[in-house]
Amino acid sequence: MTTQSPSPLVAVSACRMAGEVHPFHRVGEKYLMAVADPGGCTPIIMPVLADEAMIETYVERIDGLLLTGGAANVEPHNYDGPQSAEGTKHDPHRDATMLPLIRACVARGVPVLGLCLGLQEMNVAFGGTLHQRVFDLEGKFDHRMRRDVDDHARRYRPAHDIRITPGGMLAGIIGAENVLVNSLHAQGIDRPGGRVRVEAVAPDGIIEAISIADAPGFALAVQWHPEWPRPVIGHNAKIFEAFGDACRAYVAGRNNASESLAAE
Repeated sequence: MTTQSPSPLVAVSACRMAGEVHPFHRVGEKYLMAVADPGGCTPIIMPVLADEAMIETYVERIDGLLLTGGAANVEPHNYDGPQSAEGTKHDPHRDATMLPLIRACVARGVPVLGLCLGLQEMNVAFGGTLHQRVFDLEGKFDHRMRRDVDDHARRYRPAHDIRITPGGMLAGIIGAENVLVNSLHAQGIDRPGGRVRVEAVAPDGIIEAISIADAPGFALAVQWHPEWPRPVIGHNAKIFEAFGDACRAYVAGRNNASESLAAE
């Protein structure tokens, strides 16, 4: 009787939110479901406790990292940006956890996929800067989620197309030059980090996808929300499938390395 190998374990970043008495670490189910299908991996919720020892443990144990979207902006002191506008939401515990974790995972070759806020975190983690309010910039779209419709599904409708960089990582995954994507963000990339490669842009020039140059493993982030609506199909499904394949390859490589050491 053969036993099936366990699927890769993917940490899904939580957001820390204030409760009436105690804080909560929360993750939308849509992210967990997308890791499982079409990603084919096993999701676990990763708390953002800003604990250096825990960060090191996660890097050792996980087979992939999904950076979720969220309502908070990366605190501007992380990229020497100007003070945020009054009322801007921040999640310093997530910043303090995810920024070093991203760098550590990329360095080790642990596959990383960033979505929306996750793209912004990846850029900041590698020295890039952000526009805090894209909608205030001359000549740019208002990329925020629509508030003038009650139907939640319509808020995730395709909002604009993107132009994918030929020969890039995303082009290899999707196999197209242009696709339609949704748009639900207020922040956006200003200056890409030193190792950050632009993988796609919106018609107004806002960066819609990035990868990390010379990363030993999968390191991709997109500005839109490919995890919703469900079922995840088309180019959005291809992104999660590629991420899942990278996680399985990472597990296989680690297992082969362990077997080689055991045989010595």
